[in-house]
Parts: sequence; C-alpha cells; structure tokens
Amino acid sequence: MVGLVASEAPAPLGAREGSTNSARPPPRDSLAAVAELEDQRRRLEKALADLKSTQARLLQAHKLEAIGQLAAGIAHEINTPTQYVTDNVEFLSRAFERLCQLVVASRELLESAKQGAPSSEVLARAEASLANARIDYILTEAPKALQQSVDGLHRVANIVAAMKDFSHPSGGEKAPCDLNEAIASTIIVATNEWKYVAEVETDLDPTLPLVRCLRDEVNQVILNLIVNGAHAIDAVVIGGSKGKGTIRIETTHDGGWAEIRVTDTGCGIPEKARDRVFDPFFTTKPVGKGTGQGLAIAYSVIVEKHRGEISFETELGRGTTFIVRLPVNVHEERFSTFCAPPRPLA
Repeated sequence: MVGLVASEAPAPLGAREGSTNSARPPPRDSLAAVAELEDQRRRLEKALADLKSTQARLLQAHKLEAIGQLAAGIAHEINTPTQYVTDNVEFLSRAFERLCQLVVASRELLESAKQGAPSSEVLARAEASLANARIDYILTEAPKALQQSVDGLHRVANIVAAMKDFSHPSGGEKAPCDLNEAIASTIIVATNEWKYVAEVETDLDPTLPLVRCLRDEVNQVILNLIVNGAHAIDAVVIGGSKGKGTIRIETTHDGGWAEIRVTDTGCGIPEKARDRVFDPFFTTKPVGKGTGQGLAIAYSVIVEKHRGEISFETELGRGTTFIVRLPVNVHEERFSTFCAPPRPLA
C-alpha cells in the first residue's frame, strides 16, 4: 500500500524563512501625515502662546491707557486740596508775622509799665501793633484754616494711597482680596470721571469674604464699569447741565459667589448692540470716547481668568446694571474688614 504523504501546511507569516518579528514600516504617506500633524500642533501651540502674550500686553496697555486718561483728573483732584492748603499756610504765615509784631510791642509796653508810666510813644506803638494784628479775625479764622489744611492733606494722602492700591501689580499671582476696599479705592481714583455728571452711592456687604483673585485686573474691571456708567449718564444729563444721575455699587455674598453690581441711571444699551457688548473693539460711544476694549477685557478677566460670570440688565432710557460674580471659598477666606460710608467722599 502506498503511503499518503501529508501536504505541508503553509508557515505562519512571521515564521516564514527569512522573516522577522518586527512590524512592517509604515508607508511614506503615513509618516508624512504624522509629521504634518506634529508641525500643525507646534504651530497651534505657538499661536496660542502668542495669543496669550498679546492678550496680556493688550490688558496692560489698556490699564496704562486708563491710568493715563485718569492722570489729568487725579492731578486736578490733588491740586484742589493742595491749593487751599497753600493759601491757608500763606494766611497763617502772615498772621504769625503780625502776632510777632504784637508780641514785641506788648513786651515793650510791659517793660515800660514796670519802670513807671509808659510813654506816649510806647502806647502808640502797642495800639498800632494791636490794630495791625487784627487779633479777633485771626482768632476766628486760624482754627478754620488749620482744620481745612488737615482735611486737605488727608484728602491728598487718600488719593495717593488709592492710586497706589489701584495700580499695584499682582505679579500674575492670585491672592486674597478685599473687594469692598478695592471698590472704594477705584471710586476715588475715578472721581474726576463721574463727579460732574453723577453721584456715587455704595452698599458694600461687610460680611463679604475675601476673594482669591488678581487684584489689579479686578480693579481694572471695576474702573471700566464705573467709567462706562459715567459715560452713559453723561449722554443723558449732557455734562451735568440737566442735573446728575446716580451710579450705585453694591456687593453681596451669594452662596459660593461674591457679587458686584454696578448700576447707572444712563441711557441704557440699544437692543441691536446687546449681543455684541463684550466683543473686542465694539463700542456705541462717539469717536474719542471709547475704544471698545473695556468690556471685552472685563469679560476676559472675570470669565477666562477667574472662572466667574459677568452679565447685564438694561432698559432704554432707564439705565444698566452690570453683574460680576466671582467664585469664593468661604471656608478658606476671612471676611472683609472694610466698612465704607453710604456715599464715598468726592
């Protein structure tokens, strides 16, 4: 019987003679696609880094621009108390000279009286010095001049402290911030922007916790909202010729949020502009009045950098309220220690 020879099964692909266990190299098209994707990834990363850098420079430029615009107003605010301090010091200096002359004449009269009856010349000089000194007027006005000078110097000190606080850089590091104090400082810095067209009222919650944030950038947001409110009111009262409006700033603690409300009695936002309020370079203000960056930067600072919220409520002819909400962990932050009066000093 003839035996059957079993046919040899084909060897596995990896076990064939001359084969290896390594995978086949990918096609050249695949390598090119991977390389292109990697190149796109690098370009996108560079574009993102450039965008962040540009955004940071834009924020700093806007902040410097705002400080530059405020500089003239701040100089005026400092110049006013400085001027009356100067006038009062000059008045007190002249009064002191007259009092010195009166003291000399009084001493001469006293010495003459000790030696007997004073001569007519001594009496005449004493009477002339007393009349020239206007002693009753000095006794009435000198205390007023001193108090006014003290008030003026405190005013200058407050403005300088507010400006220092407003412009102090955070260095890019978030730190606990007293929002009530930040608002009060910003109101002082922006005084010349609103005082001719509006009264500012505040209702600051003393139980508001400190908020971990970039203080200088939040200050900038508050400034933008106050200036926007002043401009909206100015459009209604025409530079104060029709009276003054009101800017009201409130803070509240709502659960895990610190809320700031800035309300103005201005013209309101037109309906067609409401969807574009936070768009960069969009503005309804006349040329030279606004750059369209303020609210866009406010959105970037609050929403993108602090994971907060910013929104608004508006009614034509009645005004606008901007609502800023920042997250806060009440278990980590202490309460505000700032207590502001209902109406900050102008």
